[in-house]
Amino acid sequence: MGQQPASLTITNARIFDGFSAELTEGDVRIVDGVIVDPETWDSEDRDATTIDARGGTVVPGLIDAHCHAYGIGLDMVGIESSPLSYVALKAAQRLNNALRRGFTTVRDVAGGDPGLARALDEGLAAAPRYFYTGPALSQTGGHGDPRPGDSDLCVGHNHMTEVVDGVDGVRRAVRDRFRRGAHAIKIMTSGGVVSLTDPIRRPQYSADEVRAITDEAARRGSYVAAHAYSPEAIEHSVSNGVRSIEHGNLLDEATAALMAEHDAFLVPTLAAYDAMDRRGDALGLNPISKAKNREVLDSGKHAIELARDAGVRVGFGTDLMGDLEDDQLVGLRLQVEVLGVLDALRSATAVNAQLLGRDDLGRIGAGAAGDLVLFDGDPFADASLLWSEKGRIVIRSGAVV
Repeated sequence: MGQQPASLTITNARIFDGFSAELTEGDVRIVDGVIVDPETWDSEDRDATTIDARGGTVVPGLIDAHCHAYGIGLDMVGIESSPLSYVALKAAQRLNNALRRGFTTVRDVAGGDPGLARALDEGLAAAPRYFYTGPALSQTGGHGDPRPGDSDLCVGHNHMTEVVDGVDGVRRAVRDRFRRGAHAIKIMTSGGVVSLTDPIRRPQYSADEVRAITDEAARRGSYVAAHAYSPEAIEHSVSNGVRSIEHGNLLDEATAALMAEHDAFLVPTLAAYDAMDRRGDALGLNPISKAKNREVLDSGKHAIELARDAGVRVGFGTDLMGDLEDDQLVGLRLQVEVLGVLDALRSATAVNAQLLGRDDLGRIGAGAAGDLVLFDGDPFADASLLWSEKGRIVIRSGAVV
């Protein structure tokens, strides 16, 4: 991250604290990477950096709760057969791009490892705060199995996914992920768009396997995120202890109520389907994947409405692979179209912080991390500021990016 200033103060700002509908006006002061009471500002502090935000708006650093640092392309076999050294360097570049867009925290829900996390912690690359699950768990022939049905391949690098079957197998895999510093566990419990051999609606993994995974995670004080599209797959997941439903595009009213009953989160990823629909041909997206994408494209926004109306906490994610990563901010526009600016910003800040279990993220207040985005206008009056890369200053741990 480079040398961090001793202190930084943003003055004359309109402040969205991550929760409140009403903006406040005032200053935000960061000392040693943490927000403190602005009344402690010593105007004679020669080491302090001051930014006058008059006319601008400060929001908490954005959180992308469904990011794929190792998702360097749309070809899963290509990713899994590439050397990890190459994938990790591309991942660092992707994470740096995300940070510059204003995402000061990401949750990588299929990939990451202790080596990349250590390099980022040591400041070898500028990046968001990095929460990783390690490779997602998939059953044989499931969404995370990258092998085409008509080819015999041995793809064992497990950069983004690992094929693991059976109760004993998944228990061992979960324990090993926590040994390697995983924040949470990611599993595939329905078919997917990019995978070629699995129907998108069918539940995956047996109930015993899912319960074994969620039991191991709970005993570590963590949780499980599940890739799931259909009502059948979502019910299968949350009924067996899953806390976070990723995508959820085919959600129905009854299943939304079940999610609320189990206090499960929904992390929609509207950007991915929109991007694949517009840009899939240019990037060589497989015809099978294009057909699957059309099935879930139009239903994603309705799923968010159903979840909101049922009282489900709705987060924010993007799920962008390969060159589609530059559509990350488009995800904010798509979510604003459903929820409005206030709730879309809450999703990408306070709600995602709740999902991560981090009360120091996603908010502006004393004790919170010094992660901010300063817009040169008011996104509540001009929402396009949220998805324009221009006119913003990104601050990570009190340092201007």
